[in-house]
Amino acid sequence: MRLRSILAIAKKEVFHIVRDPFTVALALGMPVIMVLFFGFAIEFNMERIGLAVFDGNKTQSAWELQKAFTSSGYFKSHPVVSPAQAIQALDEGRSHAALIIPPKYTQDLKPFSESSVQILIDGSDNSSAASIVGYLGGIQRKLIEKEFGSFREPIKVQTRFLFNPELNSRWFVVPGLAAAIIAILSILLTALTVAREWENGSMELLLSTPVRPVEIILGKLLPYSAMGIVAVFFVFLMSQLVFSVPFRGNFLVYLLACLIFLSTYLAQGLLISIVTRRQQLSMQFAMLSGLLPTILLSGFIFPVEHMPSFFYYFTMILPARWFIKISRELFLQGASFLDILPSFLVLCGLFCLMILLATKKFKKDVEP
Repeated sequence: MRLRSILAIAKKEVFHIVRDPFTVALALGMPVIMVLFFGFAIEFNMERIGLAVFDGNKTQSAWELQKAFTSSGYFKSHPVVSPAQAIQALDEGRSHAALIIPPKYTQDLKPFSESSVQILIDGSDNSSAASIVGYLGGIQRKLIEKEFGSFREPIKVQTRFLFNPELNSRWFVVPGLAAAIIAILSILLTALTVAREWENGSMELLLSTPVRPVEIILGKLLPYSAMGIVAVFFVFLMSQLVFSVPFRGNFLVYLLACLIFLSTYLAQGLLISIVTRRQQLSMQFAMLSGLLPTILLSGFIFPVEHMPSFFYYFTMILPARWFIKISRELFLQGASFLDILPSFLVLCGLFCLMILLATKKFKKDVEP
């Protein structure tokens, strides 16, 4: 392997990139748009939940019960005239929950008796339903303190959330979003540009030179790796300036992990272009093998630990799973290099495997 040949291929690829404004716009504009779009759009903490309220009691205590829901900031109530109308609001999707206050609510509201109200929740969206149920406990405690003064539970459990005290969704989403952006960007860049060379016939001219397949692959990876690192800086700056996500780890370790992860998906894009040799087909394979697994099976949104056993072990071959783990531990936990070493080694192993597969396939196609 000759460094001079690798640099010559890289220089040629830089000329291709400069002459292609679409590639430059994709590499520089896509990270900014995706960070802003997903960073603001993805929110796991529900607010302004539609609450249909039927008040069959019409007393001050019933009004205090309604106020306990609306003052929490999670619910936005609107009155209905009957329980049937509350259920109709759930059926039509105008409300996610309904509060039914019976006529005997105040009559049974005594320190040593039980007063019941009914909460109806739309269970078609289980994540929303789970959030609503979680809010009810805090509302109930505040209401008891309001009605009976000091309230002392037999056992008081104090909860602290480490690393993300306010359970800020953006602190969870943005570090993982870096993995999604890098994966999609890198795999599309190499898959499309190299496939275009196959279609234009310039790849055959390149293969007629004495440059070896591994030198071609590494030479093509260099400029796109540099563009990917620029995209990483964009994402990192926006995470700090726009979303105020704390970064508690070592930035050089994070940059090294980004480079390995980026190169892995660049090599995957090269492998796709070598196999397909068509831009349209390359884009389809890139989206299927890059976008969907990164979003759904990497832990970006859904924890891999809660997946069925087959998918849990299947995710181990996805580089995005390990990089997202590294990214979140560095951002929020301030992990040291030794803490992320197992994930880092797996990521390096996947990178070497992808380079080997791309080189083997490329060499096989070159040799007569």
